[in-house]
Amino acid sequence: MLSVLRRQLRQAGWTAPRLAAELGAGEATVKRWLAGKGLTIDRLERLAGLVSLTLGDLAREAEEMGAELAPELTLAQERALSRNIFLSFLFLAILNGVPVDEIAADFEVPAGTMEAALARLERLALIDRLRSGRVRPLVDRALVFRKLPLRSLFEQHMKPAFFELDYAAPDTLYTSEVLKLSPRGVAQLAEVMERQRAEMLELADRDRQAGLPGRDWYGILSVARALDMEALRANGIPALGEAIGVAEAKGAGR
Repeated sequence: MLSVLRRQLRQAGWTAPRLAAELGAGEATVKRWLAGKGLTIDRLERLAGLVSLTLGDLAREAEEMGAELAPELTLAQERALSRNIFLSFLFLAILNGVPVDEIAADFEVPAGTMEAALARLERLALIDRLRSGRVRPLVDRALVFRKLPLRSLFEQHMKPAFFELDYAAPDTLYTSEVLKLSPRGVAQLAEVMERQRAEMLELADRDRQAGLPGRDWYGILSVARALDMEALRANGIPALGEAIGVAEAKGAGR
């Protein structure tokens, strides 16, 4: 239960100094309480209340912490999510640790609509709702969408946003590289991209915990593909070589 409490406090931005100020205790004392030393039931209940949890919520979440999260979605789950763009976005946002009330406020989602969506996700065994109203995903946040339904949803709704992006704009963040890789190197590249994804999720967690103003939603796409070398040979590379040759000839003439 203490492990659950510490994680929830950390995610909500409650640092030891802030807790000390809120509870009227010394910072060292608060750290002892969070380590389980001198922590009474009343103090535990008050700490849980700071993140809108009851002792029952803590006990329930602690009991289920050992259960493994699903590593991927079933085909039925993907099909259900792919039929509703809001439902899929809501699930992904919850999966990435964004509180439901923050999602509702950012997108002005009516309470009835949000309740219906959460109930649907719960029936699909994608989330679990604690009695306090908090929502917990039942799927590992590192899942990869390998089935057709959600890949098709991405193709329809997300991919156009990246292709219409103005890459010359100063506020556009992107990197681009051209590499020559063996099949083994390609497999290792996929692992690098997955590690980068995990690091981005951790960055978002830290940013949310800091409680800084001006946070906005960003779409991130990491993709690699084999280049069409025939097309490059037929169009891009010869033209580039000719341009270099012309430039060098002009330079020599001067």
